[in-house]
Amino acid sequence: MSVDPLFPEELLQYIWQSGLFNHCELATIAGEPLNIISRGRLNRNAGPDFTAARIRIGDVEWAGNVELHYRTSDWRRHGHHRNPRYDNVILHVVFEHDSAWNDMPCLELQHRIPKVLLQRYQALKQSEAFVPCAPMLARVPEPAWIGWEAALMEERLERKVGMLYNWLQQSRFNWEEVCFRAMAQGFGMPVNTEAFLQLALSMPFMLLARQRAHPDRLEALLFGQAGMLTGQFKDAYPQQLQEEYRFLQHKYQLQPMPAHGWNWLRMRPSAFPTMRIACFAALLHQTPHLFSRLLEMESADQAEQLFYVAPSPYWADHYRFDIPSVRTAGIGKGTVQHMLINAVIPLLYLYGKHMGLPVYRERALHFLRQLPAENNRIIRGWRQHVPVNSAWDSQALLQLKQYYCEEKRCLECGIGRVLLEECGR
Repeated sequence: MSVDPLFPEELLQYIWQSGLFNHCELATIAGEPLNIISRGRLNRNAGPDFTAARIRIGDVEWAGNVELHYRTSDWRRHGHHRNPRYDNVILHVVFEHDSAWNDMPCLELQHRIPKVLLQRYQALKQSEAFVPCAPMLARVPEPAWIGWEAALMEERLERKVGMLYNWLQQSRFNWEEVCFRAMAQGFGMPVNTEAFLQLALSMPFMLLARQRAHPDRLEALLFGQAGMLTGQFKDAYPQQLQEEYRFLQHKYQLQPMPAHGWNWLRMRPSAFPTMRIACFAALLHQTPHLFSRLLEMESADQAEQLFYVAPSPYWADHYRFDIPSVRTAGIGKGTVQHMLINAVIPLLYLYGKHMGLPVYRERALHFLRQLPAENNRIIRGWRQHVPVNSAWDSQALLQLKQYYCEEKRCLECGIGRVLLEECGR
């Protein structure tokens, strides 16, 4: 079989690490019998590829490092002969032996690796399909799927809680303030996420907390900082908010964000920034200690109910200032569930992890199993190949698609490894 000589050395590393080659009558290039006692540990730092290996060559057992290359000549081309890090290499493993440059024991694997394994790897790397391994997914055992989904979920949550932990440190571990920022991001999803976060960061949290008991002041502060209370208004309500904000702005030396930072195009009126800000203000007013309340919720349904709030009366027949509407709708079920998945659950997960309280980490994972799967382009693509029953499934599949399939990281993927190892049995 013709093999691309540029196939990555990480494939050879994977083959060596997993033992996916013919072990029968192993021998060095020089013809000495070779017995692998331990292939060693993969080294992700500088130096040889594998450390702490144990190899018997002839009658002598060696302990040290193993270096892998596509060709034997790569050793000198990579400059290893001048690098003292490689002085303790006991075996040079290559796909193709092309030159004998010293007396170091060398093992060639070219004729010991199943051709079907290399063919499958090349097919995965060259595939332009939505999921490179889609035609083979039916062969993946269910336990492998379950285990890999759990790993993907942990990976995704750890990625999400990174920013939350930074906020926690910035706020001197004020969980209510972190919750406020996380909820602001949630209300901005999907197209005004950054604008809502900028709004949350534009004012001192304690100032906002002092306005919570006064819904008009709260709206004035939020709309004013959002840059939406400039110019002339016809309606009395925005005029009132404008006057309230001018007082707060002068007293606390506030700087509003630019109004052009908000996105309005191609969205339903219920998702307009004005409606989202009005609903956010209502939530902050009606649930002053939101994070504490979230900790009390034992089911996703209970947590959902906290977010179904009615904004102030002006928004019953307006989507924007000075523009009447026949009928308006508040925050919808899909939006709330999206916020639970992307804001509430990571927050609970971080709290359980940071405080050493596993019950909250477990509750966060339980919420994911209770919530329905998201409905977006990626998940609709996955539904053609695998069942997607809950947010647990959809979040894991989003992680898989975004960080493994799209980057063709098949060797690091639990499913890809199963399919490749199937060829090496």
